Amino acid sequence: MRDVAALAKVSIKTVSRVVNGEAGVSPALARRVLAASERLDYKHNMTASSLRRSDGRSATIGVVLEDVANPFASALHRSIEDVAVKRGVLVLAGSSDEDGERERRLVSAFASRRVDGLIIQPSSHDHSYLLTERRAGTAIIFVDRPPAFLDADTVLTDNAAGVRRGVRHLIEHGHRRIGYLGDLRTIATSADRHQGYVDELAEHNIELDERLVRLDLRGIEKAEAAATELLTGPRPPTALFTGQNLITIGAFRALRRLDLHRKVALIGFDDILLADLLEPGITVIAQDPAAIGRTAAGVLFRRLDGDRSASEQHVVLTRMITRGSGEIRP
Repeated sequence: MRDVAALAKVSIKTVSRVVNGEAGVSPALARRVLAASERLDYKHNMTASSLRRSDGRSATIGVVLEDVANPFASALHRSIEDVAVKRGVLVLAGSSDEDGERERRLVSAFASRRVDGLIIQPSSHDHSYLLTERRAGTAIIFVDRPPAFLDADTVLTDNAAGVRRGVRHLIEHGHRRIGYLGDLRTIATSADRHQGYVDELAEHNIELDERLVRLDLRGIEKAEAAATELLTGPRPPTALFTGQNLITIGAFRALRRLDLHRKVALIGFDDILLADLLEPGITVIAQDPAAIGRTAAGVLFRRLDGDRSASEQHVVLTRMITRGSGEIRP
């Protein structure tokens, strides 16, 4: 920093303000400092800086997602990062793989790096272990699913209402035998979506046929196998509702392979890449992961800025996108 200050002909304090993104430095001086930093290949040491700062902040946050490779999670991560970058904050991310113990290890790893806040898509069924981090001043926000045994800010999707809208759409197009393919029952959102399916059938006086339901499906291959079993069995469904994006892909593969994609209706929860380019296009109940991420990041930084009000639950609404598959009549 002394070398940068000497080359830019400014004080060390000015260099400190520029590299820490603080106010009070004219644009001309800031340009001189940045030019000197680039010429000397100066890299700001955030760890050393956080040790000196009075607030002890590390300018990093940790994000724990189910699987960063899943399109929903990656969109969520990107929207969080977009907000964080504007604040000069680095985002560290990891995948829990629906493993509560792995979630705890990731949180511990982020905490050891002194992150200022955590955004968690939870897998654990007991989040009381986070009380220590909260007492230490770490801001904690949950996304997609609520925490267990911990009162915290949460950003959710209207899961049950979204599924009910999709099932109602199929019923309005004449379907009565509607199959349902769902994720693990231990996942709160999966349970909510399945309940939405059950409730909407009851609303229309359609008897629930458990033979048309397949739950605890993880991944495309298992979803394809379950869909194939339903579609090739006795009295197959005339429509399918799939409760997760990867399950939708598996179900559509089964429909195509059996040449039923123009005969059996399909609606999926959560959008999938290229769904509009298939034939027919896949009708979906689309979540808004970008809005979920922006909301979560906004709440997190509000807490870091000193907001001590009671925790809140925020709900981001879904929307139906009709593309053809959900409009096939029996």
